[in-house]
Amino acid sequence: MIGRKDLSGEIYRQVRRAIADGHLRRGDCLPPSRNLARSLGVSRMTVTVAYDRLVGEGFLVTRVGAGTYVSKHVAPARSEFRRNRPEGMIRPRALWESIPLSRAFASPAKFDFRTGLPDASLFPHETWRRLIAREPNWEAVSAGVYAHAAGHQGLREAIARHIGISRGVQASADDITVTSGAQQALDLVARALLGPGDLVAVEDPGYLPPSFLFKSLGALVKGVPVDEEGIFVDALPRQTRLVYVTPSHQYPLGVTMSLSRRLALLDWAARNDAAIVEDDYDTEFRFGGRPMEPLQTLDRSGRVIYIGSFSKSLLPTLRLGFVVTPRCCTSAVHKAKYVADWHTSMLMQSVLARFIDDGGFARHIRRVGRVYTERHEMMTRILARDFADHLRVVPSAAGLHITALAPSLSARKIGTVVRHASDRGVQVQELSRFAIDAPPRSGLVLGYGAVLTARIEEGLRQLRSCF
Repeated sequence: MIGRKDLSGEIYRQVRRAIADGHLRRGDCLPPSRNLARSLGVSRMTVTVAYDRLVGEGFLVTRVGAGTYVSKHVAPARSEFRRNRPEGMIRPRALWESIPLSRAFASPAKFDFRTGLPDASLFPHETWRRLIAREPNWEAVSAGVYAHAAGHQGLREAIARHIGISRGVQASADDITVTSGAQQALDLVARALLGPGDLVAVEDPGYLPPSFLFKSLGALVKGVPVDEEGIFVDALPRQTRLVYVTPSHQYPLGVTMSLSRRLALLDWAARNDAAIVEDDYDTEFRFGGRPMEPLQTLDRSGRVIYIGSFSKSLLPTLRLGFVVTPRCCTSAVHKAKYVADWHTSMLMQSVLARFIDDGGFARHIRRVGRVYTERHEMMTRILARDFADHLRVVPSAAGLHITALAPSLSARKIGTVVRHASDRGVQVQELSRFAIDAPPRSGLVLGYGAVLTARIEEGLRQLRSCF
């Protein structure tokens, strides 16, 4: 059976597949075009076009007055080999065997306490749709030509204003490259700065995808311990080329890097000729205290590369982020973006630029910030009250997750709790999963972006019953 669209193309594909699979062999005669057209309920011309294409490509031959046949030059199908052949003789690098493909969000959960998810119901869908509807006539989008790898000029200017006001980051549009999320920003920086065998230091425990990324590019990755003040600067190897940190809200512990530790890290980078990548991933949401200045604002030697994303503040599916680079490496990052995917969707960039410039983004952050503050306070209160015999909450004042250490339980026992909770529809993450080189820590990491406020108490009650 064939559909009603591209009928000639479908006939062409089915006949070619039949030849490739051995159902039609060399020298077999095909039905006359008139007969086949009648049996399929299509016009004779539709069949003729498909036959002519197959003849032109050498699959079929025509004999005047005799009919249309499978060409004798078609290689005979080896059906048994096709069924049992290996999937291919090409061998990817062995490294990829050690990198898991995330399926964390493949299925929904009744009580979803996983990290990395904002509340999609809070996204301003109607406003976004109106902005998209206004954009197709925008000349740069409709021109049909490639844009500059750095991204939409209006969005880069809007981002510069936003991070200047909200985070004190000193940057112009020329310093900003728009990316498809924070992960691509890291990829571009690594391509621009790292060579095979270069050493990269990451926080331990830490966010795993950057480590996988650096390794995939041939770099060596070293986990450096983290305490309540942030990364241990004294533990950084001297030959480190790049340090990746999340100083404002360490992932996954949630601690804020102290000012003394920040200054020590900047001094260390200057003395050891290293770069620092600062991932400021969800600091739009703070729940108390004065926000700590980003490393970028303290940097006087041009060694800090600042990365941001709209995945937590808006939606991960938008795939929009940015990187602020010192002038010395901006051109290299632009070229890395060009060879990676040229540029991110110009339509989404122009819509986001309008959203920021119209004040919609600031209003959205204030609105969802109130919701997340309520959830943060509720989670902290319930964990301290009902889980005190098993968990100790790590204090945090920002972000969309809470980490709780389990001093009296092994990582293995916590793993059992997580599996039992999953059976009850409660999804949480084990802290031990974030270990790089150091021994895994026992505890839980609980996000509250994707679980409704009204369902938090019941979800945590179900989790508590699993201990």
